[in-house]
Amino acid sequence: MINKRLLVKNLLAHNDENSFYDKKRFVDIGQREGKGKFLKHVCALANSNPKNNSFIVIGVEDEDNKIVGVDFFDDSKIQNLVNAYLDNPPLISYENIPFPHLPEGKVVGLVTIKSNGKVCALRKNIWKYYGGSVFFREGSISMPKAYNIALKDINSSAVATIEQHAKNNIELTLDGVIDFMNHRHRDLESNYKVFKEQFVVCWAGNQKKVKGQTYFSRVDIELINEQVKLFYSTFDEITISFNEDSFTTMEYVQLGLGNEQKYYPLEKMVLTFEDNGTYQIQSDLLFDPPQYDRKTLLHILNANKVILQKMEKNLTLAPTEIEDLRHLPDTYLICYLNGLEEAKDQMEAARPLLKRYDQKVYQSLKESLRILRKIKYS
Repeated sequence: MINKRLLVKNLLAHNDENSFYDKKRFVDIGQREGKGKFLKHVCALANSNPKNNSFIVIGVEDEDNKIVGVDFFDDSKIQNLVNAYLDNPPLISYENIPFPHLPEGKVVGLVTIKSNGKVCALRKNIWKYYGGSVFFREGSISMPKAYNIALKDINSSAVATIEQHAKNNIELTLDGVIDFMNHRHRDLESNYKVFKEQFVVCWAGNQKKVKGQTYFSRVDIELINEQVKLFYSTFDEITISFNEDSFTTMEYVQLGLGNEQKYYPLEKMVLTFEDNGTYQIQSDLLFDPPQYDRKTLLHILNANKVILQKMEKNLTLAPTEIEDLRHLPDTYLICYLNGLEEAKDQMEAARPLLKRYDQKVYQSLKESLRILRKIKYS
C-alpha cells in the first residue's frame, strides 16, 4: 500500500520534471485555457509511459520545490472530463494529500495517470490545440508528435523504485491517526474505523441530530494508510454510515431564496474495501435542484450585478445589500441551475471582489463553484 505523502516527497526530492513526472503551482480546469493545458499534459504523460504510472504534483513552486498547497479539489468526475476530450483516454485519479505545515483546507494535489497502452490523442479542439493532436514528453516539456509514432517503455524501473520507497508501514499509520485525532482536530468530534484489518478511515466534524439522524459539518475525512483526504468542507453537511466492508457518506447542500432554506442531497460516496487489500470508490450524483420563477431570478441576478458594481467602485453597500451579499453565492447557484447561464460568468467575476471584501462569502462562492463543477462533469 503506497503512502501518497511519501510518494510526493520522493518525486520532489529525487527528480526534476521529466517524462513521467510534472509539477504545477496550480491548475484551473474551470477555464478553457487551463483545461486545454491540463489535457495536453495528461495526454503527453500517458503516451510517454505506456507500462507504468505517471504523475502531476500540484501545489508546488517551480523554482525551489516549496510545498505551498492548493484548495481541496473534488475529483470525482475528472475521469469523465478526460474521457470526453481524449481518444484512448488513460485511467486518471486526483487525490488530495494533506501536509502538516499547510493551512486548514490546503493540500497537495496528486494526479496519477495510467495509460491503456494505446496512443492517446485529443478527440476535439480545446483552446489552441486541435482535435487529433498527439503529445509526448521531451524532458519537462509536452510536445506534439505524429499520430503514428510508436509508444516506448523507458520508465518502468524508475517509477517502480519510487513507488517501492513510498510503501506504508504500521508506524506511519499510527502516527497519522494520532495526528488527525489529537492535534489537527482536537476541537472536533473525531472517530476512526479499521476495515479488513488493513485500512484506517478517520473522520472529524461538528455533530448535530435532527429527527434521529446525525449530521456532520466542518467535515474532514481521510484514508490514513495512503494519506489521502477523501472529503473536506467547511460549509456543507453530510451523514456518515459504515459496516464491516464499506464507508458511506451522503453530502447535502442547503439552498433556497431568503428564509426558505432546505437541504438537498448532492452526492453519495461509497468506499468499499476488499479482502485482497484493494478498495473502490463509487460516487453517485443525486442532486435535484429547486426550481423558481424566471422573472424572480432575473431580478435577483440584476440585484447581484448592482452589488458587485458598487463593490468594484468601493461604494458603501446598503444594509439590505449587505444581507443580499451574504446569500449571493447561493442565489447565483440557483440562477445557473434554473437556466440563467450568465450567472456562472458573474460568479467568476465576483471571485476577486469577494476575496478582498468578505472571506466567508468568498469561501461560500468557492463551494458553489465546486458544486457546479461536480454537476458539469457528471
